Amino acid sequence: MRRRSLLTGLAGAGVLAGLGVSPALATPVLPIRSCADWGARPPAQPTSVVHERPVRILIHHTASANTTDYSQAAAYANAKWIQDLHMDRNGWIDSGQHFTNSRGGFLMEGRHGSLAALRAGDRVVVGAHCPGQNTAAIGIENEGLYMDVEPPKLQWDSLVSFCVYTCEQYGISPFAIEGHRDYRDTLCPGDKLYALLPRLRQEVAQVLS
Repeated sequence: MRRRSLLTGLAGAGVLAGLGVSPALATPVLPIRSCADWGARPPAQPTSVVHERPVRILIHHTASANTTDYSQAAAYANAKWIQDLHMDRNGWIDSGQHFTNSRGGFLMEGRHGSLAALRAGDRVVVGAHCPGQNTAAIGIENEGLYMDVEPPKLQWDSLVSFCVYTCEQYGISPFAIEGHRDYRDTLCPGDKLYALLPRLRQEVAQVLS
């Protein structure tokens, strides 16, 4: 099935609903909120950009509470919490991950400059989400703890859509969507979310086929 038909079908099923996907154009234009939108602090020093394409997407979880507040306000508060943690406790210049996905399905820029780089499709901001993968991989944090439960549907649907757009922009294979634990001794992104990665690859590949 061609990509245009799949996008139309997924939109009708709610997978891409509300995420700015235009089946008529068959081009995802996601409402990824910028750092300015959610009120990020300025980075401690300018972020660095590498003029090469990343080759994979790394899936993370925040290991924070599985809140039932799916609002935009809660999403923005979580993004601020992550940035404060990364800057004030870890001593990083900014949020470590390139993007953040809330439990309510709100997609947000994490590290400053990541959204502009994604839209350009030919460069990547140097992240701090996984040693050895900070330019090779786009890191996306999914709000919540997914050791024993799966992400809510809103969050899952936005993750699929984000991966579709990111794979398309950077020419990343859907089968290069991996988990943090594949490259680091960590429980991240949680047993349940990690077990869903084959399904994530398959759903993204179906849209892009």
